[in-house]
Amino acid sequence: MTYASLAQDPAGALGAALAGEVAGVAVATSGSTGEPRMAHISGAALRASAEATHERLGGPGRWLLTLPPDRVAGAQVLVRSALGGHPSVRLRAGSFEPRAFAEAALALRADTATRVPLYVSLVPTQLHRLVEDPAAALALAAFDAILVGGAALRRDVAPPNAIETYGSTETAGGCIYDGRPLPGVEVQMEGDGRVLIAGPILFDGYADGGDDGTILRDGTRWLRMPDVGDWSDARLAVLGRADDVIVTGAFKVHPATVERALIARPEIADAVVVAVPDQQWGERIVALVSLADPRAPITAEVLRAELAGALPRHALPRQVIVLESLPVLDSGKIDRGAARALARSSPGGSRGRHDA
Repeated sequence: MTYASLAQDPAGALGAALAGEVAGVAVATSGSTGEPRMAHISGAALRASAEATHERLGGPGRWLLTLPPDRVAGAQVLVRSALGGHPSVRLRAGSFEPRAFAEAALALRADTATRVPLYVSLVPTQLHRLVEDPAAALALAAFDAILVGGAALRRDVAPPNAIETYGSTETAGGCIYDGRPLPGVEVQMEGDGRVLIAGPILFDGYADGGDDGTILRDGTRWLRMPDVGDWSDARLAVLGRADDVIVTGAFKVHPATVERALIARPEIADAVVVAVPDQQWGERIVALVSLADPRAPITAEVLRAELAGALPRHALPRQVIVLESLPVLDSGKIDRGAARALARSSPGGSRGRHDA
């Protein structure tokens, strides 16, 4: 059987996959660290992911679709809606705006004849923008659960109904919620800290014929995630991508750790941390940030002083680049490749200059 293209007709492809008319769907990976690949996800994996989500959240509900349906996070909103029997409502096409979100959320509530749970799936950048808008923040409170995945989440401003998710296209979307695997999902760690995931949510392979990234252990197929983490008390704490680790002055630094410290600062709206070559340190930590108040600029020296209690000295950014908004992919995730290019092309980006 074939895999229907999600890009050409998301709703049609998903409907055919769930009905067993095709083996599944072909969906592009995020491409956040390289060229996207087409992953084959079976209808059974899509169904298993949606049903596990329903079990964790307390049952099916009605969803507001704010993410592209040709990517796995948006596609899963359609799958959950179809299996739950409650049609989703899609945010009007165009740029993501808090006012449009608030209007759609209120319409979702008003159009729901009987009391069913209301859900929405967002990326952190979207959530951070919404909580800063009074009307949108009020609309967020009407949802029973807000799934947030794809990047670091500002826990200090996230509403109590926000759930941080972790997963990938190859796991049919988020499969770990607030550090806890969904029903049927298993987690193991390799010796180097790499995260392994198994369960009925795993993809079948790539369209190019590759099945790289999966290993077989005692008859169980595991996906080797690109991230390293800590697994304790049946909870997973993701430290960051294994290939994103920055080696500066012989110290290893996980960008995600620095990003979480940055977005915990009230003056920082969003942040991504990358490395650029440095003559003295080998690699220099560069923070690209957008500000909560663009009229209040910030320097590397000030930021390093503020972060001194939260991070070791070697993990403090040596250069800060302030942007109106961070570069993002079509999926809504931060484009780390574009961020690295911006850092390298900035003054001092490849000549070893130190801002702090």
